[in-house]
Amino acid sequence: MDKREILKQHVSRFVSLTEEEIDYFVSHFEEHSFRKGQMVIGEGDRVEREYFVLTGCLKAFFINDEVKMYILQFAMPTWWTSDYIALYNNTRASINVDCVTDAEVLSLSNTAREKLCKEIHSIGHFFRWRTNRGYIASQRRLLSLMNSDAKARYEELMQLYPQLYNIVPKHLIAAYLGVSRETLSRLHKQK
Repeated sequence: MDKREILKQHVSRFVSLTEEEIDYFVSHFEEHSFRKGQMVIGEGDRVEREYFVLTGCLKAFFINDEVKMYILQFAMPTWWTSDYIALYNNTRASINVDCVTDAEVLSLSNTAREKLCKEIHSIGHFFRWRTNRGYIASQRRLLSLMNSDAKARYEELMQLYPQLYNIVPKHLIAAYLGVSRETLSRLHKQK
């Protein structure tokens, strides 16, 4: 399936657009190919784009002063990622985004998104819906980190995204859950 069809199917799940509107919407995206391990956004970068994953897997992460990695998000096909604090506040990136696997992505500039939202009411509705869903997912993740033990967090992740265990290296899943690689192995064996 080509990029237009993937984006059309994704957006059409939430809003109705004419074929002309779809073509206009897609025309605002840039296509990128990234290799496994390649940085998409580095801490300190200017962030002017968000990324829609066509194929592959990206991760958004932070490395603290003790050089410990905290993974905020994995982005699989039809998921979006960026450093949204930097994107919306016009500041420098405080997180990194790189590729867990080779990836094909589409990027949309903040300027183009705002233009599209003003010109096509349905696109504005789509982005508002998507932002709300992202906020809900972030809140659920935060509550899970605060209220659930490692086993419950692991089970929830595997229930929601079972494909992650076969795509993402185990040390990255462990970093996402906030546990050691050894703890992750024990949790997986208990399943």
